Amino acid sequence: MRIDHPVRPGLRTECADGGRLMLVQGGRPVLFARQRASHHGVHYARTGAYRSPLAPGRADTARAVARFAAAGSDAWRERWAARAAAQLRGAAEGPLHEGDWNLDVPAPGWFADGNWAKLLAHDPDRGHLTWFGYGDPEEDARDLLPLRALSAPDAARVKAYRRQYREGVLPPVLLWWVSGLNSPVVLDGHDRLVAALAEGGRPEVLMLARRVDAAYVAMCSARPIKEYESRAAALEEDDPLAGVKASVASRRLADTLRAIERAPEITRAWPVAGGVAAWERSAAAHVPGWGPAPMP
Repeated sequence: MRIDHPVRPGLRTECADGGRLMLVQGGRPVLFARQRASHHGVHYARTGAYRSPLAPGRADTARAVARFAAAGSDAWRERWAARAAAQLRGAAEGPLHEGDWNLDVPAPGWFADGNWAKLLAHDPDRGHLTWFGYGDPEEDARDLLPLRALSAPDAARVKAYRRQYREGVLPPVLLWWVSGLNSPVVLDGHDRLVAALAEGGRPEVLMLARRVDAAYVAMCSARPIKEYESRAAALEEDDPLAGVKASVASRRLADTLRAIERAPEITRAWPVAGGVAAWERSAAAHVPGWGPAPMP
């Protein structure tokens, strides 16, 4: 997506010295975070004020999209991505601002299978995300951060989505990459996330992120292209497997180049007006008593 305006979105990251971050939506702080001095993780506190910038979905819409294209197929994801993009463009409290954006399936391997179940068992409003482990609590190793408390698996709305999951029509969960957290956050679909996990599965996801520029893509693509050309040149014409080897190498190169092009750009952040003192006052007012626990 190419976005021409606004310059300053209604949902944005603001930052202050000392690794202090704040997500603000429509002037309301929805999440405070502070990076560890060792850069091994980030402490966070949700305020409970977050609201999805997308309109609530309808079951008949989910079934109509699934009739258009098989759930989980590329065409199905593209249809949901187009619907989400259209709503985000008109959302006063969404994250889009001027520039180029991707709304796509995350690269393979982005999410660890073992981390999905942790979301239902461990999702505190005030917690910690570990980036590298290094002796941190195992439950802090999570691959995404909900922006509001997750509903119970037996909540009425979740049960409706659980039926959609069993039917195979559950819409994807929409994520937003926030590089200051080194994690995607759940932009829309908190209850759909719970529904898929409660059914013993995992949700389809689409991730919104700023698009890396062409110069970055060219720089990172140069080496794998050169290596591919060297391997192709080394193939012997009389090798009966030359065609298979060339095909495998071509697919590997295509996957590599696609991953480079779809890599998320650094999330833009605006300075907190008033700096550290203002951030501290706001945190004390919206998440009273919260303070990052000392960690190495």
